[in-house]
Amino acid sequence: MNEMAFRVTSNDGTTIAYDREGSGPAVILVGGALDDGVENAPLAPALAEHFTVYNYARRGRGASGFTEPYAVEREIEDLDALIAEAGGSAHLFGASSGGALALEAAAAGSAIDTIAVWEVPYAVGDDIRPRFEEYIADTRRAFDAGRDEEVLELFMRMTGASDDNIAARKAAGKQTAHWADSVALAPTLVHDSVFLNHYQLPADRLATVTQPVLVTTGGPITVPYMAGLPSDFFDRAADELADLLPHAQRETLEGPDHVVDPQTVGPLLLRFFSSEH
Repeated sequence: MNEMAFRVTSNDGTTIAYDREGSGPAVILVGGALDDGVENAPLAPALAEHFTVYNYARRGRGASGFTEPYAVEREIEDLDALIAEAGGSAHLFGASSGGALALEAAAAGSAIDTIAVWEVPYAVGDDIRPRFEEYIADTRRAFDAGRDEEVLELFMRMTGASDDNIAARKAAGKQTAHWADSVALAPTLVHDSVFLNHYQLPADRLATVTQPVLVTTGGPITVPYMAGLPSDFFDRAADELADLLPHAQRETLEGPDHVVDPQTVGPLLLRFFSSEH
């Protein structure tokens, strides 16, 4: 588990853990699915020479607390608490589902300067909607029954893992704490589906976002663990987002995995967050 050095208290009393690095205007890194802050952490040094970078564990993840019941508004309040801690405004970078959270916070009126999002997983297209509807229903049933391991396995199957692959990853993960850590994060997959609007792009809300938004992807999906998704899955959503948002810039970076590569994404974020818009 990523312990993190600092704590801030959200509006409902939940403790949110974060790390801080660098100096300058604030940039807050918002993690995606099954991330307790580890995946975004390599971005901090890439930005810290020019910005104060806040990398946090979203509620219910890692060293951050969780207070029932879950609501999108609570996650936005967590971001607001971090923004206040950072001085009252911040740039946001959201990876995967974290990008959807960043956009929802902007639509709700949070004090955000600019936003960059990476491969936001809205499920665009009639060809994949039935599959996502089934996944949402199945994970909700497993979640309500307290079967967290099943929630995790359903997510892995939905993105393309075979039963043999899941079994191998489970066996390997049980040699370390990795599988147990992933199972502990599994309930947040159900939370993600809530603020992702059941993976449907919330056009009316996002059309109200007034901030400049950098919408990025890594091109066609090539990684085996996402082979169950259409190769243009993230590009579909990004293209619709770029058309919908009033002040959007669309960029495709060839080559990166879905997990952010700081050497590829970092320079682009530096330019975007430093630019006059």
